[in-house]
Amino acid sequence: MSINSICVCGAGTMGSGIAQSAAQAGYYVLLYEQNATILEKAKTNIQKNLDNLVQKGKLNTEDIATIIKKISFTDDLQNCQADIFIEAIIENKEAKINLFNQLAETNHSECVFATNTSSLSISSIAEKIQHPERVIGMHFFNPATIMKLVEVVKTPFTNTQTTQVIIELAKSMGKTPVLCKDAPGFIVNHVARPFYIEALRLKEETNIEFAQIDRLLEATGFKLGPFKLMDLIGNDINYAVSCSVYEQMNKPERLKPSTIQEQKVKENKLGKKTGEGYYQYS
Repeated sequence: MSINSICVCGAGTMGSGIAQSAAQAGYYVLLYEQNATILEKAKTNIQKNLDNLVQKGKLNTEDIATIIKKISFTDDLQNCQADIFIEAIIENKEAKINLFNQLAETNHSECVFATNTSSLSISSIAEKIQHPERVIGMHFFNPATIMKLVEVVKTPFTNTQTTQVIIELAKSMGKTPVLCKDAPGFIVNHVARPFYIEALRLKEETNIEFAQIDRLLEATGFKLGPFKLMDLIGNDINYAVSCSVYEQMNKPERLKPSTIQEQKVKENKLGKKTGEGYYQYS
């Protein structure tokens, strides 16, 4: 299957990063977002990211012009026609199912539907789609323009062609694809839950400052401490993943989501994207 076009659905931090990465790899990309304000912000952020790459000497102005020409933007789902769809919308199973089924109605029979979900069961999404053999996980990590790892998550329905197409797409984008089966948290988010949850539990039990816990873990070799990383990812996303893994693993006490993080989400203190999380951001 040749890939002539990619449509990324969802223009938040992750979606816009995926779109930029695909365009930098030479693909024509359509970025869809039903919220016009978020779509405009994505345009601005992509331009800013590319300008930063020029300042760092990694791109020149001609490169930027070429990349920008490869990205189109739309808030109309009817305009979404592509060979590959990568969704990065809200972490809600029904929303993802509804999106893919609408796209299946208006696109050719061989297009691939890749979900960037962090932890939802991809099998439970695929079984509700008209062509489950064309549904697969393509889980990028934040920031998608920088992080190399991509989890390629196959379900019992996923056919060989779909799997190979997504693996090759990830490689062509300069990423390192890792093939895994559909399981709670896949690989990284399953392994990472104790990193976040134990840090939050330590805060609950001892009231040590967030910054002190971060400094201790960074001193052992972690690039970012857990609270800095949760603020970067977004507490809403991180908490949703923790809840999802907890439920799918039959609620083991060791993986119980933190009330501290739950309260941050309720207060909309999501991290860098809202200006406040465990830290304040200007």
